[in-house]
Amino acid sequence: MKKRFITGAVTLTTSMLLGIGSVGAADKVKSDHPDWKFFKKAAQGGMTEVALGQMAANKAENEAVKSFGQQMVTDHGKANQELKDLAVAESVTLPTEMSADEKALQEKLSGLSGAEFDKAYMEEMLKDHKKDISVFQEEAQQGKDPEVKNWAEKTLPTLQEHYTLAQTTSSKIGVKSSDTSFSSSALSETSAASNHSRMGAADSSSPTE
Repeated sequence: MKKRFITGAVTLTTSMLLGIGSVGAADKVKSDHPDWKFFKKAAQGGMTEVALGQMAANKAENEAVKSFGQQMVTDHGKANQELKDLAVAESVTLPTEMSADEKALQEKLSGLSGAEFDKAYMEEMLKDHKKDISVFQEEAQQGKDPEVKNWAEKTLPTLQEHYTLAQTTSSKIGVKSSDTSFSSSALSETSAASNHSRMGAADSSSPTE
């Protein structure tokens, strides 16, 4: 009996050590992916957009802000699922929580109401989408993995539309965008890149005679 107990304890200890090794291996896989930093930023940013969008849809005073929040839930929810599917294909484990800064922002906004909430939310949306566009542009231009680069390029126009809509919505409640020229210049770059990508794809798929 005592011998069996010792054997079982050894087996359990070995299994635990193997389990720890597996977790370490999983962490190594995700951190070793050449575009891991982008995966992390995109995942946490996407979760934040959905969480704050739900908050805006529920508690915003202005109808335009409510509508904007709902669109963030819809669009970023779709993008988040695409990113999850891409992560599975790339053997990447995505973060499941927002960053500490994003959680602090969520807590801050949850304590506001009425026009005060609307303005604070839209100010954040202007800043967040401007930052997101820069992150996605960098990945689309300099990413290492072709599939991840393609997804970033495909998602970029939606982020640009969000930024433009954020400017329009913000103007309705007296929030001014600090950089109105960013929208048109980024859109031009994005459109050109997307058109070039589509033309390339069309050329490669055209039958040869």
